[in-house]
Amino acid sequence: MIYLVIVSGNILIVVLVVADQHLHAPMTYFFLGNLSSLETCYSSTILPRLLASFLAGDRTISAHDYMAQLYFFGSFAATECFLLTAMACNRYLAICQPLLYASLMTWKVSLWLAAASWLLGFLLTTIATFFLSRLRFCGPKAMDHFFCDFIPLLELACSDTSVVKLLGFTLSLLDVVSPFLFTLASYVCIRAAILKIPSSVGRQKAFSTCSSHLTVVTVFYGTLTVVYLIARTAPLRQLNKVFSFFYTVLTPLLNPLIYSLWNREVREALRKVVRNALACTQSS
Repeated sequence: MIYLVIVSGNILIVVLVVADQHLHAPMTYFFLGNLSSLETCYSSTILPRLLASFLAGDRTISAHDYMAQLYFFGSFAATECFLLTAMACNRYLAICQPLLYASLMTWKVSLWLAAASWLLGFLLTTIATFFLSRLRFCGPKAMDHFFCDFIPLLELACSDTSVVKLLGFTLSLLDVVSPFLFTLASYVCIRAAILKIPSSVGRQKAFSTCSSHLTVVTVFYGTLTVVYLIARTAPLRQLNKVFSFFYTVLTPLLNPLIYSLWNREVREALRKVVRNALACTQSS
């Protein structure tokens, strides 16, 4: 049921963004459509395989399937980091440079930012996956996790992993830490700009335009940080899996709800689609 809600909710947002002309500008909704597409792919790399294991009772996975899931999961996760940063940049321009927003955040710039997010996410993960595939695995082959992740795979390797760990640390600085710091800096500037607005109504309206994105960023980076900072010792391993569930399953589930419930334009677009569907049904 969670997987069906994730897929249907995110696809619905993509359809609304494409179908409703009012959501073609500002560029916030273009990035929202990209994020929803990403979340659909993101959850589809994990949940169908997990459901198949539950239904069939077969918890084994081949080495090729493991690497494939690891590659696509890592690519989509890295892309989300860059895409959330692009969305933060969009919010910064809309609030801190409103007079220049239309000339700076054009369709061309938005397409470039979205394409760069996808390209960088897949490129960095390709490098990491290549080096992981060169490791030897000759010990126990039981992985204590519900999806194919970087650290559990390193725990099974019997060859030297120092180079791969150094590479993983370097890539995490590029695709997790750097985007997070840029997003954080954007919201520091946004907060300063909002506090300069004289009226409380104006401040509340400005904050409401970025509250949904800020919530998504907090949930995603908060759980991601906890997962990869908690040591995978025996007592904390189950807690690690719980937080992994948060950012791999609950974040894609919450995103459509957050953006649809808190965003007036998305709610209006949804009502319009429902009214048109009902009208077509009654006329037929």
